[in-house]
Amino acid sequence: MKTVRVISGLTLSLFVSVTCIPASAQDMATPQITKRQIQQQKRIVQGERSGELTASESANLRLQEAKIQANKRAAKADGVVTDAERANLKAQENQVSERIYRKKHNERKAQ
Repeated sequence: MKTVRVISGLTLSLFVSVTCIPASAQDMATPQITKRQIQQQKRIVQGERSGELTASESANLRLQEAKIQANKRAAKADGVVTDAERANLKAQENQVSERIYRKKHNERKAQ
């Protein structure tokens, strides 16, 4: 009987430790934000190549993306990215997305 309890206890503690690791890693994971950042970087590069973005416009957009990356690192610093932090990062990405669109469709073109 003691052996069964010890094995059950070990099995339970192993299960808890294994299932807790992905949960804590999941609390820090931001795959949607990362995917969005990559997509927006591609839009900036495409705008540079097509001449829709000037050098200063693309530099400004890259700076804004870098600030979002810094904010994402700061959000992860405590080990948990809260829903509020995710919403904030998403709002920042939305703003940059709008700026990319506006800058790509303005009158300025790369020389």
